[in-house]
Amino acid sequence: MSTRTEQDLSQLLRQFLLPATLVVVAGLLVVDLFRRLVTGAVGTATLATFLWDGVVFGMAIGLAGIGLAMTYSILKFANFAHGDYITFGAFAGWMVTFVVAGLGDFSLDLLVLVSGELSVADIGINVLATPLAIVLGLVVAAAATAALALVVDRIVFKPMRDADGISLLIASVGVALALRHVLLLVFQGSSRTLTTDVASVSVSVGDGAVAFGAHEVTLVVLAAVLMIGTHALLQYTKLGTAMRAMADNEDLARVTGIPTERVVRTAWLLGGALTGAAGFLIALESGTMNTSFGWELLLVIFSAVILGGIGSVYGAIAGGLIIGVASRLSLIWLPSELILAGAFGVMIVALLVKPQGLLGGVKTV
Repeated sequence: MSTRTEQDLSQLLRQFLLPATLVVVAGLLVVDLFRRLVTGAVGTATLATFLWDGVVFGMAIGLAGIGLAMTYSILKFANFAHGDYITFGAFAGWMVTFVVAGLGDFSLDLLVLVSGELSVADIGINVLATPLAIVLGLVVAAAATAALALVVDRIVFKPMRDADGISLLIASVGVALALRHVLLLVFQGSSRTLTTDVASVSVSVGDGAVAFGAHEVTLVVLAAVLMIGTHALLQYTKLGTAMRAMADNEDLARVTGIPTERVVRTAWLLGGALTGAAGFLIALESGTMNTSFGWELLLVIFSAVILGGIGSVYGAIAGGLIIGVASRLSLIWLPSELILAGAFGVMIVALLVKPQGLLGGVKTV
């Protein structure tokens, strides 16, 4: 078979046969879902709960993915230390939250280490009982991670600015391992509980009710605010214009007088701040954390960024929401142990149809 014939068959498969097959499969899933709803095998409240849980998870992943997408669009490499930046931000923020909420009543060294020896029930941390501690923790998580990202860039990545993407990727793996072991040395590896139970609002839906927890709502609202703020910065400021220009063509941006190093610093600061905030909010919503939870989320975050179009901030957000909702809806057909299998399946199928990602690999925007 000639190369031209193989290319024609491949194009035919991608443009017609594969999309048609996907439409049929999607239609069968919708029909089966409707059948389950009619027969009561799946209640409307259960479906609504899955959708809400998917949105919560998707917003967390989307927010965490913005910094990764921004780094790739500006510096052209996949930063494998991103997951440990998430962990660092969470510990930095919760250290401050514990100190503010428990200072005077508990030992300072235990509060600083977010020690598992502390009685979380006695401290009583949650968004309703200790809102100031939560807000300060979020601010510190963002600021500390932004500073960490900039320091690591100055020490590790800036001297390698002209290296290829593979060299930078390997360097980022080294940064990830070093940072994770520092966190493990300081905070130990055990999981610790962070918050007390907080009241939720139940909304009647069909045959049951959907519970909207205060920490879940906090994550969704704050993530949305941060996403909107990022959009405004990228679209309506000179700095955002410079970032988009550099993402599109670094050499042309340099020739036209754009301060490229300033843009790089801004990318690290903004991306790091959003990453730290995401780590803090994810820990707030789950109520627990350990020194490896960011690393464990990294594969899901990469999947969201790739699905949306690697290098696209908006693609990371869209990819996160799709991954989140698909992972939860997959529980209708799959056991809970395979909760991410459906999401990864959606990603693979979407990339088969559109290899460049949903938003076409647009850089930064």
